Amino acid sequence: MQCPYCKQDNDKVINSRPSADGLNVKRRRECQSCGRRYTTYERMEETPLKVIKKDGRRVAFDRGKIRIGIEKACEKRSISTDMIEAAVSEIERDLYNRFDREVPAKHIGEQIMQRLKGLDKVAYVRFASVYREFKDISDFMEEVKPLIKREGKKRQ
Repeated sequence: MQCPYCKQDNDKVINSRPSADGLNVKRRRECQSCGRRYTTYERMEETPLKVIKKDGRRVAFDRGKIRIGIEKACEKRSISTDMIEAAVSEIERDLYNRFDREVPAKHIGEQIMQRLKGLDKVAYVRFASVYREFKDISDFMEEVKPLIKREGKKRQ
């Protein structure tokens, strides 16, 4: 494994254990060259999925894109890396369970929004504003109104 800091291929595994979902192996590694530590995840290779984009193109599924989208939405929020990784794993597991070869991009976006709604409402609205391509403040308000109503009912 190449060190993400010094790019040397000289590390050792310090700790290895199954992830919370049991589908991945989480490994803590230490670079023998620079001494820094980092985490890697090992997972079983699945039958490749293709994502059907809005314009009809088909591209290879990339779980990294889901992680990046969630990380951007959660930026400066109190959401841990483990919580983000768990959400990504849940979404990926759902996709492989529900689809054999192809999945609509819309389904992936809706799954991300559903997970974000449970994690952090602000992150949810951030993601929704980009995903649903809000044109103005009224689009934003239409998305936020149901969240405000639910929060008000919880407090009563």
